Amino acid sequence: MPLPGGVTVIDLRPEDLRRREPLERLTRLPVRAVSLDAIEDGTHGLSRDLGPLVVICERGARSGLAARYLQADGLEVSAYPGGVPALAREGEEKA
Repeated sequence: MPLPGGVTVIDLRPEDLRRREPLERLTRLPVRAVSLDAIEDGTHGLSRDLGPLVVICERGARSGLAARYLQADGLEVSAYPGGVPALAREGEEKA
């Protein structure tokens, strides 16, 4: 599934994984790193002015949970199915 234009990508992965494979290499869309703990606690600092959000994690399991929390906070958000490997495959198919 290609990422839709005009969204902000929320990277849920731990810092070591973000450093190892930055999402900025896979998309030109804006990326924000936010932990699942911050989303669960409501201390994520995300707001509607970021536009629609797409949450991505390493394999796709936690992004759905994070998306539900953020929706409950009144944000327009969806989870990216398949996580980073799916996003990388999407980029390879375009190349």
